[in-house]
Amino acid sequence: MVRHTVPLAILYSTSGPYAALGRDAIDGAMAAVAEINADGSRRFGFEARIGDPSGMAERYAGLADTAIRENGCRHVIGTITSWSRKEVLPVVERQRALLWYAFPYEGYEASDSVLYLGACPNQHLLPLFDHVLPIYGQRPFIVGSNYIWGWENGRIARELTQAAGGEVVAERFMPLGSEEVEHLIAEIRQKKPDFILSNLVGRSANAFIRAYADLRAADPSFAWDRRPIVACNLSESDLDGLSPAAKAGHITVGTYLANLDSEDNSRFKQKIHARHGALRRITGPFAFAYMAVSMLGQAISDAGTDDPDAIRAVVTSRRFATPVGDVAIDRRTHHAALAPIFGRSEEDGSFSILETVREPIQADPYLLTATHATMRMPLSSSGLKVVK
Repeated sequence: MVRHTVPLAILYSTSGPYAALGRDAIDGAMAAVAEINADGSRRFGFEARIGDPSGMAERYAGLADTAIRENGCRHVIGTITSWSRKEVLPVVERQRALLWYAFPYEGYEASDSVLYLGACPNQHLLPLFDHVLPIYGQRPFIVGSNYIWGWENGRIARELTQAAGGEVVAERFMPLGSEEVEHLIAEIRQKKPDFILSNLVGRSANAFIRAYADLRAADPSFAWDRRPIVACNLSESDLDGLSPAAKAGHITVGTYLANLDSEDNSRFKQKIHARHGALRRITGPFAFAYMAVSMLGQAISDAGTDDPDAIRAVVTSRRFATPVGDVAIDRRTHHAALAPIFGRSEEDGSFSILETVREPIQADPYLLTATHATMRMPLSSSGLKVVK
């Protein structure tokens, strides 16, 4: 059988302010590439063209354009931040390519040129607040990286808090990649919120968690079971380099955690460990980048081509086997239906599963119909913007 080569752009920052996330994502994408290329039953193999924008938003569009126009890539696996995704979006729209975006984001977007495999707010932030408000209280302190992810998640969190009868103690932003957190810790110590919602990314999240651990050690009223850090994007990668005490006690909601107890995840981990060794750490960024490449490979096998129009039709018309179970992509929004998983970080940097949602939640990126457990009406009727 004659095999043909499909060039594939993989665009993650493996240096810069969120390099740890990018390195895990590259590893996951390349694990799927290796698996597909080793499958002799397929009529194609991938030739990965890896680009490292170094976390600089202005580099993403140029690298994507080069991959598509000069290297013949019709699919781009990548970007982590919404800032970088929005830089790539006009490029893939103009060049009739497809971007496979596999990280959680703030919603309020839908494009025919993007397949959204990461969770949007009704799959992460709304379930998170349903989980933490009744347990810890209704006075959050919000801190975020100073771009659209932090802004929009903060806005939605404010409205959720107010709708529940609570009050946001403060909302503060940091430049992406900044590690200057002492002023935030001092304000948190003084105001004593019920919990801290962190919308920080990369090095900023790591530095904040480290400093908050020092506060917990100095003041027992900030113990993890009293005033935790909670997040929609916290992964094992964000805890690297921290002490065991600093790693423990943070609450995350994700759609993949390595300790998820399911047959699909067990098969996935066994396959990865058999090929890459038992010590290969599997994180959310790893699993979802793997999932993007794997789904693309399955779709090319079905369609017999990597033409984006044909792939889009296949991807939105069937379910795909993934580490988180069978996943379907909505034909109208191009978003995946995903089931939230709640975890608490442990001293070894893993996450214990607190709760899982059994059935996938259909993505509602504009929050048109989503409801919050503490509210009696759709969010779009209670003041959340649905048009940007």
